[in-house]
Amino acid sequence: MFAEKRNRRSDMMWIYILIFLLTGSRGMAQGTTNSNIIVNTTTSPLKVYVNRNEAFNLGSNARLICSNKIWTKAVFVIWNIELKHKTCKISFNHEGQSSNSCNDGKSLQNSTDQSFLHIPNFSVNDVGVYKCESAYTGGNENYNITVGVTAPPVVSAWLERRGNKMVAVCRAERGIPAANISWSVTGNHSVTQQNNPDGVVTVESQLEVPEDIDRENLTCIVRHQLWEGERTLVPDFLPEGISIFYFIPVFGIIFILVAGFSIYALKKVILLRQCQQTDSPKSPPQTEDVEEVEPYASYVQRVNSIYN
Repeated sequence: MFAEKRNRRSDMMWIYILIFLLTGSRGMAQGTTNSNIIVNTTTSPLKVYVNRNEAFNLGSNARLICSNKIWTKAVFVIWNIELKHKTCKISFNHEGQSSNSCNDGKSLQNSTDQSFLHIPNFSVNDVGVYKCESAYTGGNENYNITVGVTAPPVVSAWLERRGNKMVAVCRAERGIPAANISWSVTGNHSVTQQNNPDGVVTVESQLEVPEDIDRENLTCIVRHQLWEGERTLVPDFLPEGISIFYFIPVFGIIFILVAGFSIYALKKVILLRQCQQTDSPKSPPQTEDVEEVEPYASYVQRVNSIYN
């Protein structure tokens, strides 16, 4: 009897170890995650509680796994999703019944061995808390997953002349979270951060370049959570041709040409109409009414015949 209890405790211990290892392997597949597992052995059936943090790249197809159990052995799976602007619920059971109140592309899908929550084109609107309860024969598992979003920034660097000073600018645009910018040389510098409404962050650092610094030794170093290493940029002056001020004279010349052509065409139309009016034929002379002349002629003829 004591041997049976020892074997049972040994089996339970291996189950706990297996759950921990599988949860950790899922965290490595999704990125950097933090997990906290609590196993309740005082009651029957077995209950497992897991708290986990996950983050997905902006625009990627995210996959959240609730349990390591084979989906064919699940009695039911329920996802309660708490987002910034709404809450919704997705569930299914072993009888084939399912429900989905999210209506934003999220869906439960099944792979060869387990079910998962599919989130297409992950955005800042999908950030929130995802609570999953999975029941199976012999126990259930409860996952509380805090989901965030990440996005690599777009980096650039250049030099500007401001009066008698030279300023180096380094920018990391539309990153989540904010990038970190540093310089290879020390000097008077400032950092500004812009938080956009869509959740992305733009960081810009400006350095007043000392006069005794060789430009070839001046570099900007950008670090971000998604990168394994750092990005190094060498700032240089922008080509002058891309300045919008150089296009202002061109726009002025084009405007003058278009205006002159319009005035010339308008004058041509006016002269053409005047010529048409001058060349039009005169109205023919009016003919006398024959009926009015004939009675007078017959009268004169009669008078002459009487005198004759």
